[in-house]
Amino acid sequence: MFDQFKARFNPRSIARYPLLLRLLTFVSVLLLAWLPLAGLSLWLVKDSNTLSIVAMSLLALGFLALVKVWGKVVYRQPHIFRSYGLIFTRRNGWDLLEGLVIGLSSLWALFLLQGWLGWLSWQDFPPRFPLILLEGWLVALGVGLAEELAFRGWLLDELQRDYSPKVALWSSSLVYAGLHFLKPVAEVLRTLPQFPGLVLLGLALVWAKRSHSGRLGSSIGLHAGLIWGYYMVQVGELVEYSNQVPEWVTGIDRNPLVGGMGLMFLGGIAFYMWRRSQIFPRQTVAR
Repeated sequence: MFDQFKARFNPRSIARYPLLLRLLTFVSVLLLAWLPLAGLSLWLVKDSNTLSIVAMSLLALGFLALVKVWGKVVYRQPHIFRSYGLIFTRRNGWDLLEGLVIGLSSLWALFLLQGWLGWLSWQDFPPRFPLILLEGWLVALGVGLAEELAFRGWLLDELQRDYSPKVALWSSSLVYAGLHFLKPVAEVLRTLPQFPGLVLLGLALVWAKRSHSGRLGSSIGLHAGLIWGYYMVQVGELVEYSNQVPEWVTGIDRNPLVGGMGLMFLGGIAFYMWRRSQIFPRQTVAR
């Protein structure tokens, strides 16, 4: 009986599980490892902001460690991060820089256009703006790296093992958007216009990866560029909206990507990345 139990629960047999069961297994193991540490942090750390940073950092570290074990034990891939497209090469570095420029310039172009239309006015740069620049870059790079590795790395890879590239593309983008709505129903309904924008962003980030032979640099850079630009403007309080047009045009909660104009710009980025993915190799595994 023990031999049967051992055979059934052999970690390498997880690779043959259906997709949903594989995902549930991974997430369950991650949460079982993280929750005790999160509970300990809750007991030791009193400041809510510090607690959030500590808890999310522990979750990110746990994810990285589990992915390494997951690749080696379940799929017999000791270099699973490389197969996800996370490689430290000069080419991937240039990809990251290119994505960063596209994301940052697109967001600033959106703000400049709204300013030209009279929908917002620009304010003076605060004295601590250089510090805001540095903070924003660190936050943007951290979030971009974490989310791209999770969604355009691990999740997309799991989907592509069972489904076609097209199904994996749309599924990963819908899951990415949906997970941003794990909040009270009233808040979900209020911010619902954010959903199509997140789906568009998810599509653009997958196409960015596929247009760069499966490397993650471009996706990380594009994601980080959008976050960095938003951080600079919002934390630096660089703009003041004139309220000449409804909030759904300029962006709900002053998020420029959660409005009609933002959707147009995201659509443009997504179209550009889609066109690139049609020209350059889509499914090449990064080396």
